[in-house]
Amino acid sequence: MARVLIVDDSPTEMYKLTGMLEKHGHQVLKAENGADGVALARQEQPDAVLMDIVMPGVNGFQATRQLSKTPETAHIPVIIVTTKDQETDKVWGQRQGARDYLTKPVDEDTLIKKLNAVLKG
Repeated sequence: MARVLIVDDSPTEMYKLTGMLEKHGHQVLKAENGADGVALARQEQPDAVLMDIVMPGVNGFQATRQLSKTPETAHIPVIIVTTKDQETDKVWGQRQGARDYLTKPVDEDTLIKKLNAVLKG
């Protein structure tokens, strides 16, 4: 299946998302902040990225913008996965280049459907 990079500073969320993805046969890469996530995405070229927003240092909006605006990573679809559920956050996330937006707690079926959709293009 796909190689998916999870960028999230919460060990609990990382554990939950990893379990969901591995159960469906995906390989998981992990980064605990936006800067590390951008660096790992450049190095590993994952098939997709699940990006939290609220993180220390480079936040998820900034990291998503860096990935979507850099030619070497612009092809990698980013799905924002966050507790921020305001419409303005969703619009801003899409403006930064995110292909989709999920709010926590994440439903496994919804996550896998959205992931499969962005992987197909």
